[in-house]
Amino acid sequence: MATGRQVEVYLDLLSQPCRAVHILLSCNNIPHRVRTVALRRGENRSPDFTKLNPMNKVPVMVDNGFVLTESDAILKYLATEYDVPEHWYPRQPERRARVDEYTAWHHSNTRPHAAKVFILEVLLPTQTGSPVEEVRLSHALSQLDDTLDKLESMFLRRQPFLCGDDITIADLLAVCELMQPVGGARDILQQRPQLQRWRTRVQAAVGDSFDRAHAVLYALRDRRRSKL
Repeated sequence: MATGRQVEVYLDLLSQPCRAVHILLSCNNIPHRVRTVALRRGENRSPDFTKLNPMNKVPVMVDNGFVLTESDAILKYLATEYDVPEHWYPRQPERRARVDEYTAWHHSNTRPHAAKVFILEVLLPTQTGSPVEEVRLSHALSQLDDTLDKLESMFLRRQPFLCGDDITIADLLAVCELMQPVGGARDILQQRPQLQRWRTRVQAAVGDSFDRAHAVLYALRDRRRSKL
């Protein structure tokens, strides 16, 4: 296990995957330094950052000269390389496979469907000055509802977390995505008591790290509310 060094992470906490990485680092007290990359200012396209990640995306991790991109890979690396409780990314093959199963599903389901609601309701109107396209938003919410149904029936079922009895990196990736529409003052779990209870368990498991990672999103929500 790694000791005596500090991980550098390049993050924008308006980014859902960046928040997942931030929470894992913070709640496990992994020594780290955050270098903020403001996507809205185009800092991800600066020459220095492009050298680091030619894909111009966050998060990026640098650990003792080892550069890694993609949140899924970063979370699994940190949970494997650093001294964190095994439940985050279990060593037992079947339990680990359950986490891998969710994270594979996540990138074509939870992530795009929750993000699309935020994009249509917040990002596009902010960038273009145009009103929300209600027909497209309604369709996006319908797609998201299907995903939430599957989260409840396929993953949560009668267990407290997505992959079993303990929190894993799968829960971090999922909860950060499902929080994103909060930036538009929309709680997509409002009518979902099973998922609400799950979110509460995740928050309790990671403590203050949850709200610290989401502070920027809460501020965006509050600014939008003040304009209503």
